[in-house]
Amino acid sequence: MLLFNCKPKIHNFEAFREFAEEFNIGEGDLVFTLGSLYEPIFKPLNLKCNYILHKHGLGEPTDEMVKTIFEEAEKFNYKRVIAVGGGTIIDIAKLMTHSDISKDINLYDLFTKKIPFNKNKELVIVPTTCGTGSEVTNISIVGFVEKNTKFGLAIEELYPDDAVLITELLKTLPFNPFITSSIDALIHSIESYLAPRSNPYTELYSLEAIKIILEGYLKILEKGKDYRNEIMNNFAIASNYAGIAFSNTGVGAVHAISYPLSGKYHVAHGEANYQFLTEVLRTYYKINSKGKIKELNAYISKILNIKEDAEVIYDKIDEILGGFLHKKKLSKYGMQQNEIDDFSKLVIETQQRLLNNNYVPFDKEIVSSVYKNLF
Repeated sequence: MLLFNCKPKIHNFEAFREFAEEFNIGEGDLVFTLGSLYEPIFKPLNLKCNYILHKHGLGEPTDEMVKTIFEEAEKFNYKRVIAVGGGTIIDIAKLMTHSDISKDINLYDLFTKKIPFNKNKELVIVPTTCGTGSEVTNISIVGFVEKNTKFGLAIEELYPDDAVLITELLKTLPFNPFITSSIDALIHSIESYLAPRSNPYTELYSLEAIKIILEGYLKILEKGKDYRNEIMNNFAIASNYAGIAFSNTGVGAVHAISYPLSGKYHVAHGEANYQFLTEVLRTYYKINSKGKIKELNAYISKILNIKEDAEVIYDKIDEILGGFLHKKKLSKYGMQQNEIDDFSKLVIETQQRLLNNNYVPFDKEIVSSVYKNLF
């Protein structure tokens, strides 16, 4: 049984210029990035490459958005995709390595593996957030507008060739996307640790990511929001560790249950996951308190210097994260009472890829109870 795999080569630079020189960015390269990054980062370097500047908002990637980007990409003859941005940029860029890229491609068939994915371009990922870990995973997540949910495609062809961490870019991140993305990294590491495929190799990465992130949060609470820039590279590495861990184990119910909320009500991915984190952990613990969740609780209690008691630990996590981001009732996002059953059914029908990674099995009744308790 394969225990551990990390396909991309991992690089770390202080400044973007150093990366551009070492990777010799130029002809044959298609850079996909945010329009807001072009003027301050790319234009001064006068790189001889082609660009697609993302101007479709900061929301989650949708099938409609992907087709628009594909239509632009069709105009260029490129051998390497260089993606510089957050989760939306990265998820779409992975799909841009397809040999038959076209606005007319049936994305639903691609994501349900009814048609093959043929990769014929190199992929370099430069994250500008410290949360997705997508720079080291083989997963692309896209929201399908008419279906009101998100689907994930997880195949070998989506692994980047190179993952590049650049501290200069991360320091441009405003506080809110910093906190939502880093919470996402925390959840990746927790879900990876509890997953059935977790093993001594992945645990090294998931546990260290949990430690770096929680200790970082405590320091930021103590010293103020601006202090994050002094330890930003720590968060970048922790996010990368979490990505390496969950690329081998998968994530579970927190992500699966959050997808209908973020898909229909356009809640940012990290924020949507945050709403469900401790409720899912409480549900896990209620069903089986004797397994790995007990070990996880003991580990977190030592980091936070609190009593090794599940409710105390989960309340403390809510307190820490709530110091940065207010936790809301699901109804405050617009979710309706009747959607508790609709969303539960949708999760069971469409997210078995993730639910198979749960610490304990979830059926429709358990999923529904999570929604009800947070509604």
